[in-house]
Amino acid sequence: MITHLQYGHGELEINLPFTHVTELRPHFVPGLVDERAGFETAVRQPINSPPLAGIIGADDTVAVVIADVTRPLPSDRLLTWLFAELAHVPAQNFTIIIGTGSHRATTAVEIEQLVGPKIASTYRIVDHNAYDNDELEQVGFIADGNVPLQLNKAYVAADRRIVVGFIEPHFMAGFSGGYKGIFPAVAGIRAIMHYHRAEAIGHAKSTWGVLEGNPTQAQIQQHGSAVPLDFCINVTLNHQRQITRYFCGDPLAAHKLGCAFVKETAMVGCKRPFPIVITSNSGYPLDQNLYQTVKGMCAAAEIVQEGGLIIVAARCNDGFPEHGNFTKLLVEHDSPQALLETIFTPGFHVLDMWQAQKLAQVQLKAQVALYSELNAIDVSRVRIEPISDMNLFIQEKCKEIGSDTPIAVLPEGPMTIPYLETLV
Repeated sequence: MITHLQYGHGELEINLPFTHVTELRPHFVPGLVDERAGFETAVRQPINSPPLAGIIGADDTVAVVIADVTRPLPSDRLLTWLFAELAHVPAQNFTIIIGTGSHRATTAVEIEQLVGPKIASTYRIVDHNAYDNDELEQVGFIADGNVPLQLNKAYVAADRRIVVGFIEPHFMAGFSGGYKGIFPAVAGIRAIMHYHRAEAIGHAKSTWGVLEGNPTQAQIQQHGSAVPLDFCINVTLNHQRQITRYFCGDPLAAHKLGCAFVKETAMVGCKRPFPIVITSNSGYPLDQNLYQTVKGMCAAAEIVQEGGLIIVAARCNDGFPEHGNFTKLLVEHDSPQALLETIFTPGFHVLDMWQAQKLAQVQLKAQVALYSELNAIDVSRVRIEPISDMNLFIQEKCKEIGSDTPIAVLPEGPMTIPYLETLV
């Protein structure tokens, strides 16, 4: 069987010499025939909200929050239609805020790619910096801790606030979208780290496709709404990055409907676990580094057997990455268990520990092998087996375990979230 894994901006052709291959993809939803017309209808007939143009006055200052470069949101198209819909508001009244969360700064080239050259040269754009107190304003405290809740100053200062995002299953929050575009996207680093604390991330309901009872999602909704959010523009996408649906209006009501749609189309039940699961990380922009690639590993881990093997193809052209503590945490511990013991030590809390925690949980369950642009020695140091030739590696595994061994393939990575039907 020949399959194609999303990889970088293209695909990898993979030959699978197995007789029992289960290929798992989301239900394909075709893109809207006219995306702009769909946008106009969605913001003029929103969910539990007045029409967008009626909410925003001509003299209002408006903060528009978008996702950063690690997300495939078609911000350039959406912002073009948004500003046309709000043509009665002068361009100088808008501030576009890139919701980086704790991620690295966005380069000038990336900003232009995100919003398009015309918007980049016309509108004020703020690249959120969670570490700069001068760019943050305290709006309260985190409910379950003595931690200040700080949000981006430009966001707080605006008369009206709009979030633009997309909904997909999320390995901690249940689903992305909604208030997640605000918290932790434009929060201060102390609040972000509290949000990612080990107890919440390790909770059984902090996982794919779960909203109710999910402590991670509860934090998102509570703290993301600390300052009024006037309008939510959420989209769903197919693997061709086409917009398939709009969910616009009230942040909670629109998000809930969008999550139900995504659960129906992107989550796939399996009757049994598999000894080998092969996955991508959905290609660009999600597979730019190992940190983000943990998402694809977590998706595969949902259906891999205990002691099985997860094979991942992710370009990782941006490294581990170099910034943050993710790599440091991985290389300073000699086992996943040792890493988790450190993370759960009372009082221990460092940036990026949440992603290291998720990777350690995967590695306790299964072996992980990776085809990427990363240095093989560096990959081995974090207890991941490096792959130099994907097809040769798979052929060798086939010889070891037999061609009649059932395997699963997730060609689009975490765009498809599998689950064991026996656990539902």
